[in-house]
Amino acid sequence: MNQKIKSKETQNLIINSAFELFYKHGYNKTSIPEIIKGTGLSKGAFYHHFNSKRTIGEKVIDLTVRKRVYERMVAPLKNPDNAPIIPLLCDVFVKRIEGYSDLEKDLGCPANNLINEIGYSENSFREMLRDIIDHWKQIMVDLLEQGKIKGEIRKNVDTSATAIFLISAFEGVRGIRKVYNNDKILDEYLIAVKSYIEQLA
Repeated sequence: MNQKIKSKETQNLIINSAFELFYKHGYNKTSIPEIIKGTGLSKGAFYHHFNSKRTIGEKVIDLTVRKRVYERMVAPLKNPDNAPIIPLLCDVFVKRIEGYSDLEKDLGCPANNLINEIGYSENSFREMLRDIIDHWKQIMVDLLEQGKIKGEIRKNVDTSATAIFLISAFEGVRGIRKVYNNDKILDEYLIAVKSYIEQLA
């Protein structure tokens, strides 16, 4: 196997193992020995690619967390199919939550978990996580502004405030759900957010 490809595969193995552990146990409670154990690599092979937990954390945010948010929440809002905007917003902020597995409901959102755990204390992480949210927000603002032009969104809607409200509601309920053993809190969110989205028209 080409050495460059093998090296990349090893890095991905480490990043994926770290992501799973961070997601289940948190960044601070995850140790490098646990990450190494999860990969099945030798200590030497591991340290050949990463010299600290922080560098792994940065890669997890940049390559895994960012990708998840983009694919699940940002890309659909770019509206490549020129779909009606109100149903599209409901797809992203309502149907997305309805489709989560029990484990995803129990563990919450990986990005939001990291924001709450280390977003304030780790400057490099804070900047990367903020960039993910800023990008998500801007894409939504663009979508809502397009909706105004097309007559699908009311002219007096504050698109920036609406975008950050929907993001905050979505991320907030995913965090709150972690302390419940049932979906009642999600059901209440779904009713409220659907009503909010529909009144944008």
